[in-house]
Amino acid sequence: MKITRINGFESVENAIAKNEPLMAVISFDGSQAFVSHLDEGVEHHILLEKAGVPSTDIDKFFRIIFDKDGADWTFICPTDYCSISDRVRRISQFYKDGFSAISDFLSDFGYLVEIKIPVRYRRHLDTLGE
Repeated sequence: MKITRINGFESVENAIAKNEPLMAVISFDGSQAFVSHLDEGVEHHILLEKAGVPSTDIDKFFRIIFDKDGADWTFICPTDYCSISDRVRRISQFYKDGFSAISDFLSDFGYLVEIKIPVRYRRHLDTLGE
């Protein structure tokens, strides 16, 4: 996986040293990721723009905010993910693929931390339990 650090007024290295939050977008195919200090990226779509990727491509990336204590996954499954029309199958595949890609990214980045889906994003997972 190619990991590109987007540095500006707040650097990734500074965030790592101080255990401040970072944000990342990881391509669905796991080939690339962009990471920045949370204060630098602000929002995932803004991070993409700073990386030279159109912000409209946000639905082609898994999105996390993380530090050395854990990673919060902004779990939003696009309605056209992998061209799977069945909602339950689509969300299930998104979960499997995302967990794998995010785990690979975190490992490559040197952060072996728990991946959590915050409560506000769990509504999709509730679909899987129905």
